[in-house]
Amino acid sequence: MIEKYAGGIAIVPVAISRLQLALTCPALSPSRTQISLANPWLQAPDSCILYLMSRDDALNDLIEFLRFPSVSADSQFKPHVESCADWLLQHFEKSGLDAEKLPTGGNPVVLARNNHKPGRKTVLIYGHYDVQPPDPLELWQTPPFEPVIRDGRLIARGSTDNKGQIFAHVVGVEKRLRAKGDLPVNVIFLVEGEEETGSPHLEDFLRKHQAALAADIVVISDTGMVAPGVPTFTYGLRGILCLEVRLTGPAVDLHSGIFGGSVANPATVLVELLAKLHDERGKVAVPGFYDRVKPLESWERERWATLPFNDQAWLGTTGAPALYGEEGFSNLERVWARPTAEINGLGSGYQGEGPKTIVPSRATAKLSFRLVPDQDPTELRGIITKFLTENCPPAVAIDVIFQHQGKPYLVEPESSFGQAAQRALEKTFGQPVAFIREGGSIPITQSFKDVLNLDTLLLGLALPDAKAHSPNENFPIENFEAGIRLNQELLEEIAGIK
Repeated sequence: MIEKYAGGIAIVPVAISRLQLALTCPALSPSRTQISLANPWLQAPDSCILYLMSRDDALNDLIEFLRFPSVSADSQFKPHVESCADWLLQHFEKSGLDAEKLPTGGNPVVLARNNHKPGRKTVLIYGHYDVQPPDPLELWQTPPFEPVIRDGRLIARGSTDNKGQIFAHVVGVEKRLRAKGDLPVNVIFLVEGEEETGSPHLEDFLRKHQAALAADIVVISDTGMVAPGVPTFTYGLRGILCLEVRLTGPAVDLHSGIFGGSVANPATVLVELLAKLHDERGKVAVPGFYDRVKPLESWERERWATLPFNDQAWLGTTGAPALYGEEGFSNLERVWARPTAEINGLGSGYQGEGPKTIVPSRATAKLSFRLVPDQDPTELRGIITKFLTENCPPAVAIDVIFQHQGKPYLVEPESSFGQAAQRALEKTFGQPVAFIREGGSIPITQSFKDVLNLDTLLLGLALPDAKAHSPNENFPIENFEAGIRLNQELLEEIAGIK
């Protein structure tokens, strides 16, 4: 059954006969054989994609994976998170891997491995099955957990971050096992359910299962590509620190006519306090914030200058009226190599229709700080908390609540494993590799280094307009197919390292 939405086709899990699809798919007509079935996703209309899906269990399985609303940040989704982990466990088992679902202090981790043999390299492939909350729902063109195909892209929450990317690796291993009965390396899949909340329990999990997770290298596809078709090696990530600020004034909301002017308004105090986070040049104004920032190397600036980036195209992706940021740095330097302070959300007072004249009792703000090498989120947590507390007037009470954190990450791209990854990327995409840092955070990367002494290869498949964490998140089916090939090329290249 096919449901037509405005702007796309939703896939409903019932059988579709080849005859039904032949009636709607011009790719099946002898007169339309110019459509290449080797790479049809951008050439064929959506009706043709439906036919191709009927022959592609991998894409159908990904769509089923995307239907789980596995939101880790909201406890009401907990049953769906568990169901998603169960589905993934069963899929690994059907693929011929030994799999288990293991508890943590939060959501479970799903582990899977092939038949390990001595003398082979061991590759730990990491991903996450949890997703961001879908809010605001009214900005989605189609329901976030009912996958839709439009213009060769799968549109659903989690399609890029991270279900589509990790599942490409799963399918790559699955297809190799089906074709040849074995892999060229030992593989461990580690797929967790709390990445979107900072992986708070995964480092303890690594310590507890350290022997079982012994490997030579970690592989993650949870980052981006600089442009369509351009293979991209991400050698650095920003870290993160998330805090919530809560101000309390009067015990209850007060009448603004009777009490206004006699007590502090927490909402007013909050916006004044937050305004002190930055100076007039866009720099974070917290003393000591930049003390450990590692400067860019000259080779990084030289390579970044050759990348197919355009400030106006970047601006167009955002929908903002103009670019803005710390003075003295390029746009790429701001988002890849400079730390930031962002206000993620504000709450206070009356938000309904019409007026309500009050002095609100409370005001809250959610803050995130993106960090760069060699900043330490634990150290900065104390520095920032002190700054906020000292700048808050005594007329309101302040609480600064820690939420989660992760360290920044930097890896040497020219190591033997880095060079293997470069060769695999070039074979997969047929173009020279772009080397980038990325503004996002994968907190567990540094934990892999600290606990397991493993470097991580970050080989992203997401496009700049993927809308990760936003409404209408999407993942090109073409990139899903490329990710499958990349997995197979990468494992072969790693197997050849002496």
